[in-house]
Amino acid sequence: MNNRRNWLKQIGLATVGIGFSSFETFANPPFEDYILPNPDKSPIFLRSNENPYGPSPLARAAMTKSVNSSNRYGWDLSSELIALLAKKNNVADNNILLGAGSTEILDLVLQYTALEKGNFILAETTYNYWTFPSEKLGIKKITIPLTKEKKHDLTAMLAAIDSNTKMIYICNPNNPTGTICERENLVSFIKEATKKAIVFVDEAYIDFTKEQSLSNFVIENKNLIITKTFSKMYGLAGARIGYAIANSSTIEQLSILKSSPNLSLTNVSAAAAIASLSDEKFIQQVYEANAAVKKYTIDQLTQLNLNCIPSHSNFVYFSLDNYKKDFFKQLEDHNIMGTKIYEENGKWTRITIGTMKEMQQFIEAIK
Repeated sequence: MNNRRNWLKQIGLATVGIGFSSFETFANPPFEDYILPNPDKSPIFLRSNENPYGPSPLARAAMTKSVNSSNRYGWDLSSELIALLAKKNNVADNNILLGAGSTEILDLVLQYTALEKGNFILAETTYNYWTFPSEKLGIKKITIPLTKEKKHDLTAMLAAIDSNTKMIYICNPNNPTGTICERENLVSFIKEATKKAIVFVDEAYIDFTKEQSLSNFVIENKNLIITKTFSKMYGLAGARIGYAIANSSTIEQLSILKSSPNLSLTNVSAAAAIASLSDEKFIQQVYEANAAVKKYTIDQLTQLNLNCIPSHSNFVYFSLDNYKKDFFKQLEDHNIMGTKIYEENGKWTRITIGTMKEMQQFIEAIK
């Protein structure tokens, strides 16, 4: 707490008579004011699952003020953030490793996996951009098809593990499908799979659910790694803040692969993350807004006879099989940035949930 108060003094947020809790009240305008203006000729970005409401007001203020400390290394800020993240996830400080977004953590775990040549297992389709260097690292990628409900086939993934398997990756909720593993099944899978390999669970979107994190299992399980990010719910994709939660011995092994562990974040990013963790009101408002706009979007897509997968995230996965127009041309003509076809069989695509106004424009564009 002393570190935090000292930091607040340095960046000008703690003044006589204004503590952090008072500043939180002062900095929370009506939720509608969080929405950043979108100039008429700017694209509507519905492609990368970003938070359309931007960072919280506390994070914005902290980032602005912390620029003045950018001449200093951020060891103290990183230590403060680690302590807060450990408390939030009910683990110890030595169970946390910071990264410049969860992408850096994903890259790091892939390198760690490649120390002993073998294979790793993941679903098809899932978030896989981080796997592209695997071939050059000398490890084989094995993909397991999703179930017909677009969920991870944990039974098939478990059966695919062999003596050369070093890691199994599970994105939960899954990107791009928005599906989630039933907790009891996932816990059972982890208990069995970690007897033979590392299980890496990506919880980038878990804040959009009421699901409990698996972070408490890392204390006793050396082969379980969890990754989380501030890019989605917290609206800090461009600030690049992510972290791993793992057994202390695993964190130690991962840290060896970094020249400066826990120094990937800038002072500006670390300050934003620290402030964001205090703005519970903003997070609840984002959660509620996403749920309401997502329901509207799914209802409208369903009325257009487009099959949607129930979503536990801030995006919707749906089929273009029944769509008669050129979907991506419609988006382009209306200056909307979408994604791609993820599965040719069924022409499955994904759309990010923006603000209500943005999604109304999206629906009008594709009608």
